[in-house]
Amino acid sequence: MIYTVTFNPSLDYYVQVNNLKAGIVNRTSSERLAVGGKGLNVSLALKELGDETLALGFVAGFTGDFIRDKVAELGLNYNFIGVAGQSRINVKIKSNTETDINGTGALVTQNDVNKLTRKLKTLLNEGDWLVVCGSIPSALPKTAYADMLKKLKAIKGVNLVVDAYGRALTETLQYRPFLIKPNINELCEIFNLTAIPDVEGIFAYSRKLQEMGARNVIVSLGSSGAAMVTETAQSIYVRAARGQLVNSVGAGDSMVAGFIHEYIKSGNYFSALNFATAAGSACAFTQNLATKEQIEYIESLML
Repeated sequence: MIYTVTFNPSLDYYVQVNNLKAGIVNRTSSERLAVGGKGLNVSLALKELGDETLALGFVAGFTGDFIRDKVAELGLNYNFIGVAGQSRINVKIKSNTETDINGTGALVTQNDVNKLTRKLKTLLNEGDWLVVCGSIPSALPKTAYADMLKKLKAIKGVNLVVDAYGRALTETLQYRPFLIKPNINELCEIFNLTAIPDVEGIFAYSRKLQEMGARNVIVSLGSSGAAMVTETAQSIYVRAARGQLVNSVGAGDSMVAGFIHEYIKSGNYFSALNFATAAGSACAFTQNLATKEQIEYIESLML
């Protein structure tokens, strides 16, 4: 089974504003509501690819009710824990450029995290996948993911995937995640780089993350593709397909989902990275998360 954990799910409000201008009243030309949060996006992308998942996390208030209802409508298996406050509302403005305004999120306490940890202890078995990703609510320490994983480390043989940034990511490396997926800007932040390195440099810094505990590292490079170092000492670079950026939200999550899907099927790192990159690109080229057919079409352009 594949379990995804989203500490900070959201209601995402997408608005199209033609020629957005600061300091005046702007009016939308279109708008829509969707559920958001990296773990939920991973589950939704995996469901589209035919994989069964269980989405876990925290929801609160009327926005949390919307998230529950929408996830149920989409046919996703979920088991959320209700907490205090309100699940966040993220505003995604599409105009001449993309502008995101992300909310703070629900009031998640350590007791809530303990409830989730106990639930995971009853669910996880050897061979399962645990995908932990996204931001940590402000009421919790940046070590919240690592603190949870410490209590789960006795469960052997679980394939851990972490997609987070800063200390939320680096603190988890001691638990030997099977895969981490920083983007290029997050990689630069971890190592205090003032300039983006070339591909060989990306490989070198990715190997430093392996020395810190990660087994496999993918660095997503946006329209330039993705670079990966594996625990079998492979260094792989895949170019992304060319296309028109429509919506970057969920592209990284689709990449994670694509990698897991293909790796489970083939056990081949190159095939998994290639499919992951196609999944991320296909998502970026469409308004919503990409369909399986769209991903396979993009992959065919990359071969």
